[in-house]
Amino acid sequence: MSPAAATLIVALFGAWLLAGVAAVLWGVRRGRHAAAAERDVAEIQSHLQTAPVAALIIDADGGLSGAPRAAGWLGFVDLPPSLDALDQAGFDPGEMSALREGVAAALRSGKAFAQLLSLPRSARVLALQGTAMAGGLKETPRVLAWISDVSDAHRVAVDADRETRRLNLALDSLSAVIEAAPFPIWYRKEDLGLALVNSAYVRAVESSDSADVVRRGLELIDAGSEGSAAEIAARVARGNRAAARTTAAIVSGERRMMQVTDVPIEGVGVAGFAVDVQDLINARADLAQFATAQRAMLDRLSAGVAQFGSDRALVFYNRHFLRLFALDADWLADRPEFDRVLERMREAQRAPESRDFPTWRADRRAWFNAAEAAEENWLLPGGTHLRVVAQPLPDGGLLVIFEDRTEHLQLASARDTLLRVRAATLENLFEAIGVFAADGRLHLWNKRFREMWELNEEYLVRHPRVDALAEMIAPRLEDPRQAAQIREIVRAATTDRQHRTGRLALADGRHLDVGAVPLPDGNALLTLLDITSSWRIEEVLRDRNQALEEANDLKSDFVSNMSYELRVPLTTITGYAEMLASGYAGPLADTVSEYLTAILSAVERLRTVIGDGLDLSQSKIGSLPLHIAPERLNELVREATQALADTATQAGVRLAVDLARESPVVAGDRRRLLQCLDHLLRGAIAESDAGARLLVEVRGEAQGEVLISTPATRHDGAEMGEVQDNLLETGLPLVRQLVEAHQGHLDLAIDRDNGLRIAIGLPLAEDG
Repeated sequence: MSPAAATLIVALFGAWLLAGVAAVLWGVRRGRHAAAAERDVAEIQSHLQTAPVAALIIDADGGLSGAPRAAGWLGFVDLPPSLDALDQAGFDPGEMSALREGVAAALRSGKAFAQLLSLPRSARVLALQGTAMAGGLKETPRVLAWISDVSDAHRVAVDADRETRRLNLALDSLSAVIEAAPFPIWYRKEDLGLALVNSAYVRAVESSDSADVVRRGLELIDAGSEGSAAEIAARVARGNRAAARTTAAIVSGERRMMQVTDVPIEGVGVAGFAVDVQDLINARADLAQFATAQRAMLDRLSAGVAQFGSDRALVFYNRHFLRLFALDADWLADRPEFDRVLERMREAQRAPESRDFPTWRADRRAWFNAAEAAEENWLLPGGTHLRVVAQPLPDGGLLVIFEDRTEHLQLASARDTLLRVRAATLENLFEAIGVFAADGRLHLWNKRFREMWELNEEYLVRHPRVDALAEMIAPRLEDPRQAAQIREIVRAATTDRQHRTGRLALADGRHLDVGAVPLPDGNALLTLLDITSSWRIEEVLRDRNQALEEANDLKSDFVSNMSYELRVPLTTITGYAEMLASGYAGPLADTVSEYLTAILSAVERLRTVIGDGLDLSQSKIGSLPLHIAPERLNELVREATQALADTATQAGVRLAVDLARESPVVAGDRRRLLQCLDHLLRGAIAESDAGARLLVEVRGEAQGEVLISTPATRHDGAEMGEVQDNLLETGLPLVRQLVEAHQGHLDLAIDRDNGLRIAIGLPLAEDG
């Protein structure tokens, strides 16, 4: 080997040796740095194990990694692999959704997030604060979240939030109560200016809203001798003590007395409220008036009245008390005590005799403390009987009423005597009498009652009910079912308080008139009268009446048949007379023509009379045919008067008509109404003197009817009564029947100025 090669090798070996030494030294130094780093990591991990937070790394796909402590805080033994495991473990879906959104936002924009997680089936709450990790060994983006247990802080926050809501609710409720209060309430700030008022205050000062009241400083109470409302509030604030006063105020435009109270609120201001006491003042005045009126009324009572106050002194007595106990008015005016009044009564011998008066007086003194009224009877020397009622009063006083019952007891004795007389009277009456109590039991009876129904005394003293009694007497009736009639009659008198009557037929042929009347004491009096004789007379009279009715029917049939039979020859006479008058038998002398005219007039009059007779007979038996329709009365009267205009002119009577402004409408038969008016006017014309004025009036009445009236006047001195009789005997009977068939009425009245006035009243039609 050449020296150069050896030198090169030595140089290379030396270089390599130097490099190896350098590498060893660098390795030793790196090892020392690594050991120091491991010690630092271990120290950091030790601190992290004891720190109040734990690290949790969340991948973009939801994968989890991190400190083992995080698994325990999340409620797991080992850290779950992903967020899905938390969903499956029952974590709140809403909180998990918010956590995923926070992780996504941190990965997208690096935005930090914070989220609370409530552990399932536990009261623990965890707080996660995370942000995106800056770089790392993995290429996928991740989020570092620090977990801390905030259960205690969350609980405190929840409690604080709940308390805040409760206080807010209480404040809202208090505000609502203040707003809904029916009396004005206000609040003044530290400067004593109005800061808050309720709706009642706004209404009282007649403003639009509370803001307007505060802005304008509208005061409810005007300034008075004590100063303005703000000045009084200032004194209250300085004294730090509530103050109340009664003063007048104008509330909603009306002067009212108000109880005003100002309440200081330390360091805040002054609150106040005003209660309307006008009604209370009025009530006190009314109470005073009532007490005065009551005492005036008590003074007029026939009973003695004495009133004692809570101190047991006499505060009131009436005139009858003064007279009843013969006490001195001047002495009573000094308001003597209750015990002294009793002593004076005893001295005047107007108190019950008692061997131990102090004890008797002490017992009466206990009336003041009694829970309810006491009542007793006093027998005074001389035979006077008093009913004493002691009523404790709410104010601790006592009202004592002394009623003189002496006359009442005498009347009771007289009543007992009258009862005995009544019993003797009932026992000897011809009628059978039974008195039933309100419960339907037989209370009293007489001998006639017992004998009529053949009942023994042992049965009656048990006071049987009316239904049981009806069963006992049913076999003695001709129709046993009629026994129920007695039960119903007694029930009507006792329960319905109505008078009822009836008749019974006995099996032995007798007939009884039964009646029951309610008595003032609530009982019912049943009377049974034997009317066998009168019933037989009634039977004879009924038979006779039936025979008369049959005869009347035969008469009506005869009149009807005769009316029809008479019309046949009248038709023949009319036909031949009209033929002769028409010249069928040749020319007639003037005298013969006059005779034929008279014959035709007489036949027409006879036909009218026969028709009227037939109508009258049909109307009386209710078989007159009527064709009812709405008719205007003005038109009917105008037609009837026009038809008789010539007749009135021939009689020298001026016929005038005064019709209603609006024609009344009646429901009637047009032909029958015209027939009625024709007969009425013909009769009036016939009974009026020549030159008389006959006025026909039509007017409506407030009672829903229309009147047609006409006067018949005479100047020849004839009595109007005679005229009235003539009309009633001739044309008016048919008129009356026709009017009554239309549910109307006919009236005749004698008028000294206008003669006889005839009026027809007809009901108006429903649509008229």
